[in-house]
Amino acid sequence: MNAVKLIECPRDAMQGISEFIPTEVKVRYLNELLKAGFDTIDIGSFVSPKAIPQMADTAEVLARIDTSGSRSKLLVIVANERGAEDAVKQESVSYLGYPFSISETFQQRNTNTSIEGSWDRIARIAELTRNANKELVVYISMAFGNPYGDPWNAEVALHWVNRLVNELSVGTIALSDTVGVARPDDIKDMFKALIPALPQVEFGAHLHCRPDNWQEKTDAAWAGGCRRFDGAIKGYGGCPMAEDELVGNLQMELFARFLQERGIATGLDMAQLERCVAEAAGVFP
Repeated sequence: MNAVKLIECPRDAMQGISEFIPTEVKVRYLNELLKAGFDTIDIGSFVSPKAIPQMADTAEVLARIDTSGSRSKLLVIVANERGAEDAVKQESVSYLGYPFSISETFQQRNTNTSIEGSWDRIARIAELTRNANKELVVYISMAFGNPYGDPWNAEVALHWVNRLVNELSVGTIALSDTVGVARPDDIKDMFKALIPALPQVEFGAHLHCRPDNWQEKTDAAWAGGCRRFDGAIKGYGGCPMAEDELVGNLQMELFARFLQERGIATGLDMAQLERCVAEAAGVFP
C-alpha cells in the first residue's frame, strides 16, 4: 500500500483559463495522466458553463478518454443537484466533489447560496451520490482562513465536518487553502484537531501554493497527519470564483520528486510523470 495518496487536479488547473482549451487537447493530456498512477484524477466538473466555460465539455471528455489499464479513479466537481444528476450518470466517475465553504462570503461567491443553503444542497447531493453507488468528497473551502474577515478556526471547521460525517456519512474531506493564505502552523494545527476527532475519515489537503512556500505547507500538513494531497502539474490553477489573484496549485511533480527522494511510496510511474510535465507545455497557454 502506498504511504500517500496523490490526487492530480487538471480540472483545477484548467478552469480559470479564459481561452478555451480544445477538447481533443484535453483528452490527449488526460490520457497521459491516466497512465501515471495517480490515486485519483480530478478530471472535470458539471457546473454552469456560464460560470466555468472551460469545463463545458466534461461529458464529452469523459466519453473520449481511455481509462483501460488505468488504476486512477475519476472525480468531478458539482455545485448543485442538477450537476450531481448529470455526474452520477457517468459510469467512469467514482467520486463527486462538492465545495463546502466555512466562509459565508466565499460560499455565496462560489455556489450562489449561503452556508445553510449549501448544507441543504449537499444533503440532496449526498443522497443522489449514494443511490448511484458513488462516493462524495467534500472540500472545506477557506479551511485555513479567508481574505474577507469571516470567522474561521478549528472549532468552526469541526462543527461542519462533524455534521458532514455523522449526518451525511461523508468519508473523505479535503481541507482547502482556497486562495493560498494558509500559514504552516494553522495547517498543522487544523489537521491535528480534526484527524484524532474523526479517525474514520480520510482527510486530505488541497493547498494553493507559490513556488517558494509549497514545501513548508506540505511539511505542515504531513506533520498534522495528512497523507492525501491534491496538486496539479506545473502548479497551474487556482479558484476563479474567489475574485482574487489566482494562487496556483501545489506543483505535483515537485512534491512527487520530494516524496521519492525520501523513500515515500507514491505509486507513480515517475518516467510517465515527466512525460506528463512535457505534455502540459502544449496544453496551458
